[in-house]
Amino acid sequence: MLVIISDLHLTDGTVGNSLPTGAFQIFAERLRDMTISASFRADGTYRPLESVDLLLLGDILDIIRSSQWLTSDVRPWSSTQLPALAQRVGQISNQVIANNAAGLEILRGLATQNLLRIPPADRAGQPVYQAPGQAVAVRIHYLVGNHDWFLHVPGQNFDPLRNQVIERLGLNQSPNTPLIHDPNEGGPIIEVLRRHKVFARHGDIFDPFNYEGDRCRSSLGDAIVVELLNKFPIEVAAQLGADVPEGLVLGLRELDNVRPTLLAPVWIDGLLERTSTLPAARNQVKQIWDRLVDQFLNLDFVRNHDSWRPFDMVSNLERILKFSKRLSIGWSTAIIEFWQSLRGRDEASYYPHALAEQDFRNRRAKHIIYGHTHLAEYVPLDASHAEGYVLNQGYFNSGTWRRVHRSTQFSPAEHEFIPADSMTYLAFFQGDERSGRPFETWTGTLGINALETPQYRIDPSHASAAVAAGS
Repeated sequence: MLVIISDLHLTDGTVGNSLPTGAFQIFAERLRDMTISASFRADGTYRPLESVDLLLLGDILDIIRSSQWLTSDVRPWSSTQLPALAQRVGQISNQVIANNAAGLEILRGLATQNLLRIPPADRAGQPVYQAPGQAVAVRIHYLVGNHDWFLHVPGQNFDPLRNQVIERLGLNQSPNTPLIHDPNEGGPIIEVLRRHKVFARHGDIFDPFNYEGDRCRSSLGDAIVVELLNKFPIEVAAQLGADVPEGLVLGLRELDNVRPTLLAPVWIDGLLERTSTLPAARNQVKQIWDRLVDQFLNLDFVRNHDSWRPFDMVSNLERILKFSKRLSIGWSTAIIEFWQSLRGRDEASYYPHALAEQDFRNRRAKHIIYGHTHLAEYVPLDASHAEGYVLNQGYFNSGTWRRVHRSTQFSPAEHEFIPADSMTYLAFFQGDERSGRPFETWTGTLGINALETPQYRIDPSHASAAVAAGS
């Protein structure tokens, strides 16, 4: 059995909140249940699995989403040969691990402490639930995405960081070896995927804001997160102080949960309408945002992207990001159209990219899996019939384990968004596992009570699992 999760976005706690430990406890329980189910075979007998592969499909540790980037001159787009960059990444990563120590210890325990235990079988091939559980080996693999890409950078500067991540997550990974971004780079991951007739990647390569052809370097999306999304709440608090309404403070911690990210100013506009009654205060917040946008657009790293596309990137970003440049109507629509023009398609789903994957076209893979979008989905792609055999191929997105704010569809001009907390995990079976079924997916969506201060409890039995908005 192969289990895939992605986009946990575990943070250092300086920007937004990270996942509660209860999420990992729930996952460990569900992993046990799925392993028991997978141990029932097509002939009706129960034969316990001996091992399970768990693939972390990118953006697990969120190294970009941290205010620590703002305390020095080094940035994600600084040279990877610069020791100061590796030092900053290491500091952020250490705090991410410390801030999520309890949850990560559950993951590590699955691989190193035999925490995954299921009932043994009796002679008749049935589970003995009352007997002590037998251990199932768990091998944890990690493919990087666009928020943890530093783990992919080769060289001694980044080896200590990698080795700590390998040890603290219990990864099936050799030390001093870059974590891979593409399964075809080699290593045990491609063998695991082929054995389960799966091809998986994070999916950032299809997002021109977050991938520019080389996963060993930064992208424009990093600059948007660091210089706008990370900095804006800090600047608002510094300039307005106690005059900032509580609802606005809580809301700004949600800024990086808006999807797509370019809708951030539209979301801020709606947030101000709901939380700030004084027009002067709203205008002051908007002026802070516009000033940060100007600073962002004047960065050499950003201005160099004017040659990245056959039109003026900086002017277009200014037009869609600044309040002073906003259209009187159709602002959100204009942003979406610009975003779609960069991607070269108006389809929000990434399934069209799956149709072009070599492993799909040569029928080596039944299942194509991406993460990155934070939108869990399953799309049937093709059914091939030959000599009485049917090969069903489908596309899956592994969703996220965090809150997502999405724009309402009825009246986009109202700038309304609805949040929900999500958690998704995918399982793929080989041979006669799970009674011969090919896959199993689970997505939980917990709505937010808009009439209360945003709090939720993902595991009611543990008080520590109650977390503030933005988890």
